[in-house]
Amino acid sequence: MSETKRWVQVTAVENIPLREGRSVQIGGHELALFNLAGRFLAVENRCPHRGGPLADGIVSGAMVVCPLHAWKIDLATGSVTNRQENQNCVKTFRTRVERGVIAVELGLACSEDGEPAAECLGSIAGESCIGQTTSSEV
Repeated sequence: MSETKRWVQVTAVENIPLREGRSVQIGGHELALFNLAGRFLAVENRCPHRGGPLADGIVSGAMVVCPLHAWKIDLATGSVTNRQENQNCVKTFRTRVERGVIAVELGLACSEDGEPAAECLGSIAGESCIGQTTSSEV
């Protein structure tokens, strides 16, 4: 199996309050989605220190502060900014807004013919996201 990138619709922009994060589950990924004044950023919802839920952190500029131990994560790059000794990063995901809906680019496992594995697409299509919407390919 290989991996292919697909855009997946997540939620309407109004479901992510300004300067806050929300956790979403999409196809086996747990993401934290943030609204920075109409710029939407997505990262894995797990601090590299002890796995704290980044969606619950405090947003400061383009950073989120982990609610467990105050590690600062740059939402654009995924880098930890206040720990010189730590080179761990958080995985980031590309986002875009189309007709008021936030979409995230995800890697999906593919079969030999390059088509997404049925279990991956089924998982994405069937999962509830923020605001009672369902995810689907854009």
